[in-house]
This record gives sequence, C-alpha cells and structure tokens, in this order.
Amino acid sequence: MSYNLLKGKRGIITGALDENSIAWKVAEKAHEQGATFVLTNAPIAMRMGEIKVLAEKTNSEIIPADATNVDELTNLFTKSQEILGGKMDFVLHSIGMSVNIRKNIPYTELNYDYFMKGIDVSALSFHKMLSVAKKLDAINEWGSVVALSYMAAQRTYPFYTDMADIKAMLESIARSFGYQYGLDKKVRINTVSQSPTKTTAGSGVKGFGDFYDFSDKIAPLGNASAESCADFCIALFSDLTRMVTMQNIYHDGGYSSTGVSKEVMEKLAEK
Repeated sequence: MSYNLLKGKRGIITGALDENSIAWKVAEKAHEQGATFVLTNAPIAMRMGEIKVLAEKTNSEIIPADATNVDELTNLFTKSQEILGGKMDFVLHSIGMSVNIRKNIPYTELNYDYFMKGIDVSALSFHKMLSVAKKLDAINEWGSVVALSYMAAQRTYPFYTDMADIKAMLESIARSFGYQYGLDKKVRINTVSQSPTKTTAGSGVKGFGDFYDFSDKIAPLGNASAESCADFCIALFSDLTRMVTMQNIYHDGGYSSTGVSKEVMEKLAEK
C-alpha cells in the first residue's frame, strides 16, 4: 500500500543482489512510496545477481561502484545527482562480506588479510560513503542514511566470527558520523539491527537454519522478514522520523529484549 511517504525524494540503494535481499525489498518499497533512486553494487556482485530486473521494475538506473573505492563513490554520488536531478534524500548501505566466514575459519584463528578486507568492505565503506557525500554536499538537509547491522555487534554469536567486530565498527561510525553530519547538515544516520533473515548472504552462514528457528522461537513476534525490514527502512527515510539519528534500532520481533521464551523452555524440558 502506498502512502506516498517518499514522494519527490531521491536516493541511492546499495547491495540489491536478488529478490531475497533486503536491499531489493527496500527498492521495491521506495518505488511504491513515490521515490526515484539509483541502484548500485560492486561489478562482481552485479554479475552474480539480478539487479537489471530490479532496475526495470523500479524504472531506475544502475551505477556500478566498488564501495571501498573513494573515486568510484565520488562518481556514484556525482552521477546520481545528474541522473535524478538533485541531491539525495536517502541512502541505504546494505554491504557486508566476510571471507573468514565463507572459508569457515574459526574466530580465534582468523586470517588477518581476510579480516581487513571484511572491515574495508563492510564498515569502512560506510565511512567512505558518508565522507564523499559530505564533501560533495550530496545529501539534502534532513536526509536519512541507513545501514543494516546485526545484534552480534553487542552480543556474542560464535558463528558470526569477525563480522561481529565489523558490525560493531559499522554502528560506531553511524554514531560518530551522525553527530558531525547532523550538526553540519541535519543529515540523520542510523543502523537497523535486523532479525536473522533468509537472504542469499545470511543463508551462507554455517548453522544459519538452526539459529533462524531458535530466534523465531525466542522473539514474541517471531523473526522480522526482509519485507518488514524494508518497510521500517522506508519509515526511517521518511519525514516521520526527522528527529531520529545516531541510533542502532532493533527490528527483530522483540528477540533482543527477551531472555528466554516459554516455548524454548518447554522444548528443553522435553529432553
């Protein structure tokens, strides 16, 4: 249902890989709510995904960009303004990658070259993106930037290994840059800590299926879907959340506030 929450607003959406990804759902919802935007992803991810289908569906243009490369980010923000006819009102950072997780390397034995690559792709890219946008004055006052995070930034999940540290850095950047950008340009910066979600990236984590079920049994509302996360991102992009900034907001059906659920206790009692 459209409420025209983003009517007349312009934006950049990163990380849409396929129809299972949260960024893909955000693009669909933003289009539904009246926004115009540019889609972007790293060239290698674009070859793997189906971003052209999304671009056609949302009448959007695609600008390939490596989010770790300042020159390519500069081109992204410059061309986006040319294509859309003005500054951005919203930006979604939906970028994450851990080679250590892909290769099942234990946390205590991390490959540090892989670790640094993960930091650059998944956290420093956020700082670089914000820095470029600020230097170019590419985001309108009261614009909104949202990055996707996960609760492992605060609590230990053994299977999340180095991405837990990386997400903690991502959230810290949102706070630190959120202060500076808010002070100078009233730009809002927040992170959304989403439930375990059956995306292409999430499903690649070892033991994801079992943990997804566990989380679903803990959360009183159950796990939040990719589509509902997209709805929440749209709300954060809209003028209805003008005074929300520098926050890490849990979108997880109440999981983060629940110690243990009755259902889990009953399952344990059966053993």
